[in-house]
Amino acid sequence: MTGRPHGRGIRHIDLTDVQPASSETARRINRDIVLEIIREEQPISRADLARRSGLQRSTVSQIVEQLIGEKWVREGPQATSARGRRPTMLGLNEDLLVIAVDLHPGQATVATVDLNGRLLASSKAVLTRDPVASTQVIVEAMRRLRAAPDGKTDAPEGKTIEGIGMSLPGRIDPATERLIFAPNLHWPEFDLKGVIEKAMQLPVRMENAATACLLAELTFGNLDGNPDVVMVTVSEGVGTGVFANGRLIGGHQGMAGEFGHVTLDASGPKCACGRTGCWEVFASCRAALRYYQELELEAHAASPEARATSFAELLHLAESGNVKAAQAVERQAKYIGEGLRMIIAALAPGTILIAGDITSAWHRYGPVIERAAGKQTLAGTAPRILPAHDGDQARLRGAAALVFQRRPANAGRQKSVAANFIAKSSETRMMPSAAALAR
Repeated sequence: MTGRPHGRGIRHIDLTDVQPASSETARRINRDIVLEIIREEQPISRADLARRSGLQRSTVSQIVEQLIGEKWVREGPQATSARGRRPTMLGLNEDLLVIAVDLHPGQATVATVDLNGRLLASSKAVLTRDPVASTQVIVEAMRRLRAAPDGKTDAPEGKTIEGIGMSLPGRIDPATERLIFAPNLHWPEFDLKGVIEKAMQLPVRMENAATACLLAELTFGNLDGNPDVVMVTVSEGVGTGVFANGRLIGGHQGMAGEFGHVTLDASGPKCACGRTGCWEVFASCRAALRYYQELELEAHAASPEARATSFAELLHLAESGNVKAAQAVERQAKYIGEGLRMIIAALAPGTILIAGDITSAWHRYGPVIERAAGKQTLAGTAPRILPAHDGDQARLRGAAALVFQRRPANAGRQKSVAANFIAKSSETRMMPSAAALAR
């Protein structure tokens, strides 16, 4: 199987910054509008596409034929019709796949994801502090999935791997496309992208895990047109992705949003970044395990049935009635909320999304987070604090979305807006092509 050129995929358009554009730019935007409406409304006919987009039917037909030729869209069955010719329905091509990788310290999850964001198959790869050996393990897992992308049959006919997307616990320099800040991974500088591209002969896109989760929500989720959203990922560390005024924010060298390494208490524990008292040493899953161990030590000894070596085990103990486990996770939730005060004061987002295992017990710990965040809003209404769709699976879906975007590698951080912001906006917005989208 072979990959497609880097410039193809689904592009997210910033509708708040309309400028005079060439006819080629207008054609590109119209193509992306049609593709996003197909994603939202599938199955949909060409006639309904024209009505929904405001484009002429001849223009829609040309774009649809282009998308079918590029294998992004395929024709389905004919719909029933009271009179006249029965329309042929259109939908996204589910045979177009991505290999998605979610890296954590010590482990990577490798999965195949289709164009609708569905996970088809996955496997785990054990990682060490040796990036060369760890990358080889990841590549071997990728090769197994490429041979059997659905996890059941060998290379089903018609299935195409579009590329590889990677969600990483760190920051990638957009200029060099190298991982430049990943304190919890403990890897030296390493050309991860180059090594995997050479081994797999597929294009690779990488992004910080929080930004990848945010991208998953923008692409596959439902943010109801909210142009100001912050994603907070809680795992071994705490990461933040920022969507402000309808744009993903990368900042200088891609380092925007590192709230996890802002000091909450300078006398606190040492962080993997080298400083002390960072938000993540109080709010991460590792912190919750530390709280639990401290509580057990205070009680002199842990009972054999009450040991927790992972956060999933700790959550299970908490939900099963273990008081110390519940206290440890509640303390973590409190610190998550306290850190959110920085985000509310600095960015004033309309929505804050939380991704990670703690969201599986949101009914219990969500209110703790909300109370700790408090009323930091200086005017207007407070932001909504919600669990992200699919918890940690958002990282894999975000990794897939990196590949399914259609944006130049050197401009990806400059303009990116959600599919749902386009398709679900209650306002009528004029495109450079003069097409209007309204719901």
